[in-house]
Amino acid sequence: MLQWQWATLAELSSLQWHEVGVLRQTVFVVEQTCPFPDLDAKDLDSHHLLGRNAEDRLVAYLRLVPAGHKYATPSLGRVVTAAEARGTGAGKALMQEGLAGHQRVYPGQPNTIGAQAYLSGFYQSLGFVPISETYLEDDIPHIDMVWTPPAA
Repeated sequence: MLQWQWATLAELSSLQWHEVGVLRQTVFVVEQTCPFPDLDAKDLDSHHLLGRNAEDRLVAYLRLVPAGHKYATPSLGRVVTAAEARGTGAGKALMQEGLAGHQRVYPGQPNTIGAQAYLSGFYQSLGFVPISETYLEDDIPHIDMVWTPPAA
């Protein structure tokens, strides 16, 4: 079971932000062999979700980007799990906590993501629906998907 922490960038310590940067860089730049500017201005206004394992290691992370920064709706992005956490259900738990946080911060609003195309089935299992054709972003096939909160 992971321990969750939601925070703005200003609320994170420099050590916590360093851990986030290392995890994102390890997966997005090194593992995926995709040199791109991972840290960006969207980090400044986002809510950040950190997931720690029983040994207090950061093994899961995502950011909740406000509407108007990437899409017209809020967006979950930079969804990442450490290699050691894959296959444990951590990714699903991360997304479920991300959507719960989205509902607290942006009640009733949909959430749009740019998903890596090979993960579209995973996101569909969480209620996301494809809304675009596949496109390349940083030489990786992506697809836009939207999640609509359940009716109250």
